[in-house]
Amino acid sequence: MKRILLSFTAAIAISSPVSAEQLNVVGSWSSLPLHKAYEAPFWGETLPEASGGKITTQVTTHNEMNLGVADVFRLLGQGVYDVAMTVGDYAVSDAPELEGLDVPLVAMDAAKAKAAVDAARPMVDEIFANRFNSKVLAIAPYPPQVVFCNKEVASLDDLKGLKIRASGRMTAKFLEALDAEGVNVAFSEVPGALQKGVVDCAVTGAGSGYSAGWWEVSTHLLTIPLGGWDPVVTAMNMDKWNSLDAGTQELIADQIATKFEAPAWDSAQGALLNDIACLTGNGECESGDKRSMVLVEATDADIAKARDILEAKVLPEWAERAGADWAKRWNDSVGKVVGVSIASK
Repeated sequence: MKRILLSFTAAIAISSPVSAEQLNVVGSWSSLPLHKAYEAPFWGETLPEASGGKITTQVTTHNEMNLGVADVFRLLGQGVYDVAMTVGDYAVSDAPELEGLDVPLVAMDAAKAKAAVDAARPMVDEIFANRFNSKVLAIAPYPPQVVFCNKEVASLDDLKGLKIRASGRMTAKFLEALDAEGVNVAFSEVPGALQKGVVDCAVTGAGSGYSAGWWEVSTHLLTIPLGGWDPVVTAMNMDKWNSLDAGTQELIADQIATKFEAPAWDSAQGALLNDIACLTGNGECESGDKRSMVLVEATDADIAKARDILEAKVLPEWAERAGADWAKRWNDSVGKVVGVSIASK
């Protein structure tokens, strides 16, 4: 990894105009729609053009650099690169309070998910400043984390006893409370795990599963957002941010809010419907060929049961890890937006 980072730094030094503000940018998964449609164009073209050439960038992704996902924000805080973005859940081993950003099943559509993220933003800003020496620039969504199964399922109850790859720690806790077995499998290894029976089901975004070919090794798609919306945090090393003049800071903040974050959220709900259509053949698919997975839509009973588990078991367990102060702050912000409350002990 050190060789990769040194090569990355050397390439930047050679290619950067002396007069320009150079930003070394590490994006999220290179193969997924968020990076292709939003991250790469914004950092590679939109921001440099808006700056009139005063900002130049060198853009790669954490998987292209062979970085462990848990290392992305650690290395950002150390100044190895200037800007990084990845799923907030990947950093919860360093910041358990960050789990409150992506709670399963509290947002059934993009508008509610955006409202929850906006409510959580002050807490996320504080967590990144204190834990990762970083300035949060944006929070954008992956599609909701749904369930791909290579078993016949018709409801949430049918997940009981199955081995399921979770998309984050809180999702794993929810699966345990559902009497399913949460299994830790890397995203890239999921197709093989489904095919070999290492797992029966796996949780990821519908579009991510479509792009990665999970439809080839799974038969049923349960569209309840069991893994939340997997928000992707974009942050800049705080020392780098503080070194920029006020005008450059304002330009970056304005451009990323209007040309990256807002468009990503605006397309989220339509992308979900498109992804489901592509995976199941139900509706218009604009992304490629239609597949033929069995569509399993959540019933009111499924959603009610999931909410009960969330409030009775999953959120109280998170509150114990994060601490009473974070639980109260979550109740007063995100909880009010989504209508869920963590009971105090």
